[in-house]
Amino acid sequence: MNREHFYLLTVRVCVALVALSILFPMHESAAQVNDGMKVAADDWPWWRGPLRNGVANPDQNPPQQWSESQNIAWKFAIPGRGDSSPTVVGDRVFLATADEQKKTQSVVCIDRATGEGLWDKVVHRGGLMLKNEKSTGASSTVACDGERVFINFANNDAVYLTALDLKGNQLWQTRLCDYKIHQGFGSSPAIYQSLVISSVDSHAGGVIAGLDRKSGEVEWEYKRPEKPNYTSPIILHVDGRDQLVMTGCDLVTSLDPLTGEKLWEVPGATTECVTSTVTDGERVYSSGGYPQSHISAVEADGSNKLAWESKDRVYVPSLLVKDGYLYGVLDAGVAVCWKSDTGEPIWKERLGGQFSASPVLVGDVIYATNENAVTYVYRVGPNQLEMIAENKLGDHVMATPTICGGKIYMRVESRPSEGGRQEWLYCVE
Repeated sequence: MNREHFYLLTVRVCVALVALSILFPMHESAAQVNDGMKVAADDWPWWRGPLRNGVANPDQNPPQQWSESQNIAWKFAIPGRGDSSPTVVGDRVFLATADEQKKTQSVVCIDRATGEGLWDKVVHRGGLMLKNEKSTGASSTVACDGERVFINFANNDAVYLTALDLKGNQLWQTRLCDYKIHQGFGSSPAIYQSLVISSVDSHAGGVIAGLDRKSGEVEWEYKRPEKPNYTSPIILHVDGRDQLVMTGCDLVTSLDPLTGEKLWEVPGATTECVTSTVTDGERVYSSGGYPQSHISAVEADGSNKLAWESKDRVYVPSLLVKDGYLYGVLDAGVAVCWKSDTGEPIWKERLGGQFSASPVLVGDVIYATNENAVTYVYRVGPNQLEMIAENKLGDHVMATPTICGGKIYMRVESRPSEGGRQEWLYCVE
């Protein structure tokens, strides 16, 4: 090869690398490697967003004020009810829902631009497993790789993971594990490279499983204790490597997300957890509410060290971490900031109401919605909370809002005074 040919080859390689970097931009975490996934920077492809930690793309400017008559692009009447969050990929929005009268569990697809319903695919008929008012038959959030849609449903004493194509056709369905309902079921699937990963925890036993995204065949399984728990598997880049972290069942467990091999496992969680863990790069955080209220910070290097623990009750809304500080909303409606390395409380501010939805962070602004459908928008820092706005939309909210592409997608419930109720998906812009 002469010098001219070598030069031309070098140029072509560089051009190819630039093109690949545009098509598949590098994210903050190595856990976001695109392996055949067709998702963009302004998508929200799975539970807790692109980085799996409730942090939205900071390069956007979502609205900070809205109402039924202000900054509403469209609204869609959701059939049935559920607590799952909207998943946004490409030109579509996906939601899980359950119709308790018809006894169906479905995935609904909505046009992202217009709010028009595109399809409604029934995944299960009959077999709904309902327990209490805060539990629905559709509390898991859809995951989407740009070609397939994945959803977990507890049905007929078991949990099933189902894959659909973008037109709503079922591709495969795999039975994961027996399930004995205690409070409800809400674990959402996670996508990692060629796998979709799901978890099941209950008195009937449990499992974390990695399945081939295309075929639904189980590639690996990790058995869990016979205890109730509600967290989702979360993949984080921590201590220099990708780790699949699960909290609850009295354990904090780290697995290799590609093989299911146990990296480390330590006591450091309470039995029943709902929140999804986050990391500051060195520690992972567990929070739960039964049999005790707690937040714990566990070193993620396999040293079995518990860095710190507190008795704050952050049972349902997941935490946020930014620049060495941990932010959360107590279930009882108090916003809190802690030092992430020591657990030292920095400030606490009363918001109001009861919280189940998790807060979402955009830049240095948090959006936190309580069960009374009031969203508090506030700027955070290590010194104080600065309230920006309070917005009310609907009468009741359990689902975490999705913020992407400069818009907010909110699942809310209206409860008219004359009785009855209707769920809506709002697009706020």
